[in-house]
Amino acid sequence: MQMAPQMGYDRAITVFSPDGRLFQVEYAREAVKRGTTAVGIKAADGVVLLVDKRITSRLVEAESIEKIFQIDDHIGAATSGLVADARSLVDRARVEAQVNRVSYDEPIGVEVISKKICDHKQTYTQYGGVRPYGTALLIAGVDDNKPRLFETDPSGALLEYKATAIGAGRNAVVEVFEADYREDMNIDDAILLGMDALYKAAEGKFDAGTLEVGVVSLEDKKFRKLVPEEVESYVQQILEKHKGTENKE
Repeated sequence: MQMAPQMGYDRAITVFSPDGRLFQVEYAREAVKRGTTAVGIKAADGVVLLVDKRITSRLVEAESIEKIFQIDDHIGAATSGLVADARSLVDRARVEAQVNRVSYDEPIGVEVISKKICDHKQTYTQYGGVRPYGTALLIAGVDDNKPRLFETDPSGALLEYKATAIGAGRNAVVEVFEADYREDMNIDDAILLGMDALYKAAEGKFDAGTLEVGVVSLEDKKFRKLVPEEVESYVQQILEKHKGTENKE
């Protein structure tokens, strides 16, 4: 009986298959694709992160599920994939940010912290006895009066985006962004665009209680999460918009 082509190349350690693939890394990406949808959008006056936490049971306290984290005063991160892996990377990023402040007496750059996290991820694709991190991060912040948004891949690859998404609804969200994203939009517009994309990705299953929103504005260079009342006000605008569309149809 002939073994499947990937057999032997996806066990225990990450090694190249004869056609140049790293199956463990590909499997890690699949873990991200099965995760909740996380969205990042750069605006003219800041950057926005949104996550649909996708609560599967009414018995779960939605507040106990955290998918957007503060890294430093001016940096936040949204996650998709294995939650425990994400938490480990967030803790590492927080330490790196504080080490930079102690060493250089200045806040760490958004690109610098993103590269440090990706360098760490990459080492876990290279050595025996470890597996790749099954999570992707959207890292958002402000550098020198400029909003920045980076995506970190399980392979350790790093890309900067104007707007992007990770997780289960990525394709649907990116389709909305390709059509409607504008570089001159403000933070309010970016939040509404992100929620509109999440609404379409979730096929109308939309609840303010399962949404997390974080913003970093150029004005104060501070990361903050929106309180439930603020999230609810944006959700109502989206619901009203789509209610009107449905009535026309």
